[in-house]
Amino acid sequence: MIKKKIQKLRELIKFHNLDGYIIPKNDAYFSEFSRPDRLKIISNFTGSAGFAIVLKKENFLFVDGRYTIQAKIQSGKFFKILEIPKFWPKDILKKYNKKLILGFDPQLFTSNILKRHFNNYCKPRLIKDNFIDLIKKEKTLNSVNLFYNLNNKIAGESVSSKINKLIKKIKSKNIDNIFISAPENVAWLLNLRGKDNPFSPLPNCKIILTKNKNIYFFSCPKKIKKIKKNKIYKNFKYFRYKEFSKIISKLNGKSFCIDNTTCSVSNETIIKSFFNITSHIDPCYMMKSVKNPTEIKNMAKAHIEDGFALTKFIFWIKNINKKKVTEIYAQNKLEKFRKINKNYLFPSFNTISGTGSNGAIVHYKASKKSNKVIKKKDIFLCDSGGQYKYGTTDVTRTICFTKQKKSIKDIFTKVLKGHIAVATTNINKYKNGKQIDLRARQFLKKDGLDYAHGTGHGVGFFSNVHEGPQSISKYNTIKLEEGMILSNEPGYYKKGFYGIRIENLVYIKKNKKKLQFENLTLAPIEKDLISYNLLNKKEKEYLFNYHLNVYAKYSKLLNEKERKWLASHI
Repeated sequence: MIKKKIQKLRELIKFHNLDGYIIPKNDAYFSEFSRPDRLKIISNFTGSAGFAIVLKKENFLFVDGRYTIQAKIQSGKFFKILEIPKFWPKDILKKYNKKLILGFDPQLFTSNILKRHFNNYCKPRLIKDNFIDLIKKEKTLNSVNLFYNLNNKIAGESVSSKINKLIKKIKSKNIDNIFISAPENVAWLLNLRGKDNPFSPLPNCKIILTKNKNIYFFSCPKKIKKIKKNKIYKNFKYFRYKEFSKIISKLNGKSFCIDNTTCSVSNETIIKSFFNITSHIDPCYMMKSVKNPTEIKNMAKAHIEDGFALTKFIFWIKNINKKKVTEIYAQNKLEKFRKINKNYLFPSFNTISGTGSNGAIVHYKASKKSNKVIKKKDIFLCDSGGQYKYGTTDVTRTICFTKQKKSIKDIFTKVLKGHIAVATTNINKYKNGKQIDLRARQFLKKDGLDYAHGTGHGVGFFSNVHEGPQSISKYNTIKLEEGMILSNEPGYYKKGFYGIRIENLVYIKKNKKKLQFENLTLAPIEKDLISYNLLNKKEKEYLFNYHLNVYAKYSKLLNEKERKWLASHI
């Protein structure tokens, strides 16, 4: 099937006098989980990030370190897999004697991406019709999910308050209008949610906000029936996307703010024809990264409920006969534990349920073809999360079922030491993710070991499970602030054998004048994989207090066997 699709794509490339075509992962909303997934259609790759270049005789798939193994399995037969940032398009395009003409869909690329990845090494050519859609158009769902409002008790701040803060920011920069192109930012600003995304409660919409507080709202008309009746949104002006150019032409002012990560080439071109673009950063990203006290409180509540489901799951999987338990059966069982809670809605991402060698695939997704029985000798990695009515969760636990080799336990313990080093960071001293990332890797590095992903990502409030601009990684220098939520997830992966990762979500709390991380995630960490002789006194104290807190939260809710087992972790 992939071979035939590539052949059809090459026919279109030839017909349009191109040298190749670029296929990104994202859709027109630049969402984390895209619909349609055109990259999957042409390459069979199912990861959350990447892009492909199909030339007349060669095909290239670019992915980051999380996905190299997965990409080789899913797409390696037809694509050469290149790991970002070790390789970029310039590394393959500069070998040609001329600048290749590469076609692209202007709805799916920002000018920033084109410039950074392609411009100096090829001639990008705007093609109105998406080639992948011409080859195979995904069926659209018949159901229309209505947008809805989050009340202030959940959101913690009114729409008018957020808009006033944003207006103040754009006025201070002499900006007349701002185009908010990221649905996650519209959702945050207007306290709106929807279900246009399989794992995030986001409404697919974009808005223009003027300095005079006029809001021009672009979306599918069928989805706004409910919110149009709400007094909060009744004064908005609602339009279809095809009216974008007409509305832009009628706006007042001289200057415009767009965001260079989510404003498409198509929309930027329209805005540029009428206005001066004076800013390329949407302030909403930074504003929403700092959670208010109500959001923190609700996130903590969601994590207590989520951790209870995970605790029961861990007890269950460690205490049953593994002969018939597969990866898919295990992830479905965890979902059942979550569904017992009436506030649980749906997963916050595809559950990673990987045993043995599958656990070494960082963002593995079990399928009928790959599904393994979980054997007692295996190490089982489970990374999962939930969307609750008032919060988003993401947690990873690595579990064993029999006594493991000393070498494996030692590596797990070094990952744990890195996890504890992050959790106990003095943020007054280590002020950004780049500095903290070094703390997480230090114990593995002593043995020449590492992992090919960041140590932590920002997390949204009842929104995207991955949210910027902050993260804990080798490259992120965003200053960490009180109220930010991040993941803490160092790991280690031995290809063909096992994967290890320990992940909690944490938020930044001010204790007197000291900024520190506070755990949101509450679920036991696998004690049977710990080499206690490698832990120092402070690390042992941290682990004791963490498990004591887990026990205090859940002991009264568990049955006698579960309670006794959980007590053994203290």
